[in-house]
Amino acid sequence: MTTKRILRQSIRTIKASYSREELEALSFSLLQRLEEHPRFLEAHTILLYHSLPDEVDTHAFINRWCSQKEIILPTVVGDDLELHRYTGPHSLRLGSYGIMEPSGELFTDFARITLAVIPGMAFDQQGNRLGRGKGYYDRLLPRLTHAYKLGLCFPFQLLTEEIPHEPHDCRVDEVLGTFL
Repeated sequence: MTTKRILRQSIRTIKASYSREELEALSFSLLQRLEEHPRFLEAHTILLYHSLPDEVDTHAFINRWCSQKEIILPTVVGDDLELHRYTGPHSLRLGSYGIMEPSGELFTDFARITLAVIPGMAFDQQGNRLGRGKGYYDRLLPRLTHAYKLGLCFPFQLLTEEIPHEPHDCRVDEVLGTFL
C-alpha cells in the first residue's frame, strides 16, 4: 500500500510537468462543468475555497458568482477552519500558508450550506480524499451535515488505486476531476 506522503510527492511531481497555461485551461474546463452541475445550480449557499497556485484556480469563479450565490470561504484559525462570508476581493487578506482569506462576517449556520466544493491533493473513485496532511477539512466536513460534498481536482489527481485512509478521514460524495 502506498503511503500518503509518497502519494503527495507523486502528485506534486506530475503537477510540475504541466505548464501554467495547461493548468489554467484545465481549471477553466472543470469550473465550467461545476457551473453546469445540478447541485451547483440548485445551491444558494456554497462553501468554496480560495485556491493556492497548485490547485484548480477558483479566484475568478468566486468573483463571478458572489453576487448571485452566497459564497462561504474558510480561514485557518489554529488547527481548525473557520468559515466567513465572501463579499468581494476587497475583503481578502493574506492568511495562513499564503492563502488569501476572507475577513468578512463569521459564518456559523452550517445547515445552510448545501454544496461544499473541497480541494485535495488527490481523490479516489470511492470519494476518499488525500489532503495536505493537516486534517483541516477532516475536522470541518462532519459539521456540514446538509451539504453535498464535491471534490474538485485536476484529472491527474483522480486515482484509480484506493487512497490510504483512516476512520477520521472524511469522504466526499462525488469528485469532479475528469472530463465527460
